[in-house]
Amino acid sequence: MLPEEITSLKNLKVLHLQHNELTCLPEGFEQLSSLEDLDLSSNRLAAVPAGFALLSSLLRLNLSSNQLKSLPAEISRMKRLKHLDCDSNLLETVPPDVGSMESLELLYLRRNKLRVLPEFPSSRQLKELHLGENQIEMLGAEHLQHLQAILVLDLRGNKLRSVPEELSLLQCLERLDLSNNDISSLPCSLGNLHLKFLALEGNPLRTIRREIIAKGTQEVLKYLRSKIKDDSGTSQNDSVSETAMTLPSESRVNVHAIVTLKLLDYSDKQATLIPDDIFDATRSNTIASVNFSKNQLCEIPKRIIELKEMVSDVNLSFNKLSFISQELCLLQKLTFLDLRNNFLSSLPEEMSSLTKLQTINLSFNRFKVLPPVLYDIPTLEAVLISNNQVGSVDPHKMKLMENLSTLDLQNNDLLQIPPELGNCVQLRTLLLDGNPFRVPRAAILMKGTAAVLEYLRDRIPA
Repeated sequence: MLPEEITSLKNLKVLHLQHNELTCLPEGFEQLSSLEDLDLSSNRLAAVPAGFALLSSLLRLNLSSNQLKSLPAEISRMKRLKHLDCDSNLLETVPPDVGSMESLELLYLRRNKLRVLPEFPSSRQLKELHLGENQIEMLGAEHLQHLQAILVLDLRGNKLRSVPEELSLLQCLERLDLSNNDISSLPCSLGNLHLKFLALEGNPLRTIRREIIAKGTQEVLKYLRSKIKDDSGTSQNDSVSETAMTLPSESRVNVHAIVTLKLLDYSDKQATLIPDDIFDATRSNTIASVNFSKNQLCEIPKRIIELKEMVSDVNLSFNKLSFISQELCLLQKLTFLDLRNNFLSSLPEEMSSLTKLQTINLSFNRFKVLPPVLYDIPTLEAVLISNNQVGSVDPHKMKLMENLSTLDLQNNDLLQIPPELGNCVQLRTLLLDGNPFRVPRAAILMKGTAAVLEYLRDRIPA
């Protein structure tokens, strides 16, 4: 048992109680209102008190390796919680309220007894979802459609028999683990994802030969993309008759992706311009995502403005863009913009009109400073600008970016890190490796973002 006196420590911020024999928590535990990091892992807790919801400052909660059969719905009231670990429990369900936690970034539910997934209508910041080693039998579009920021999706060791087409809409996804399920086929549209890691071992797959899987992620994606092209005649003709579209060049237009996935895809073609028939194919269809990556585009297609009322995700990475045209700045619903691997050195002031933009990827370009217009987009949550020549950032303006939680400045030309950057406490991920500055030292960087920010704050001149 914990001594009840612990509940009087009103300023306590970190409490680690892992590897004890705790079966319950003392009354009044919820009075620890300043608590930010609570680790109760590897105990014998059978329930979480509903009063936990009053721990309103909590950022990280570790409940792994206990005996929990359920979670209280009230847990969703933890408005600041970013990291929730419930691995290795006895959970059979997760309250739907968990899917409404807006600040949640990491959710671990491995090694439980889950059969179904909650939906995540409000978890727009969720970056990692770990569901391995459960008993999940079905994955539906409703479980995936809101996970626009997801980077890691772990579904290994479940009972999945199929994978929905909508998985290919998760354009930020980098790691997908589907190993040890009952999956017999994969949607070819998965080939359009930019995965760094795809695990498929232990499935009775009939549509992909073992030797292709053995060659690794990129070969599997390449094979799936080739099947999209092979199958395009059938699926497009079917879709054309259903939607009464007439297309000048059906061989180039993936109508199936347009109708089913709301995806306008003309990627990996090494094209210098996007043909008109690609845009013509969108008539009377809703388009949520545009993928024109891996081409030779020197400017953004002017006809992209036709999608300004609907498109939320645009991928223009791996092209030859040296400037951003006015048309892109008019996409009012844009939330994710990928401009990696281009020739950009500046962004226009007009981009401040992108009032819903959450994530922008500017890595591998030619920026020498953080583009000033980014400071004027208050909705930004992630700015990825690694592998440029950025020599300075403005910590005072950055502090005003209240939603910014991820800033990747790796491999730039920062000779010094302004101490005032430590005041940007909204940052949860700050990546600074590969710059020529001398302080903070590598040992500080290795301790993580919180330690770096604290170090910088301590160096602010009095």
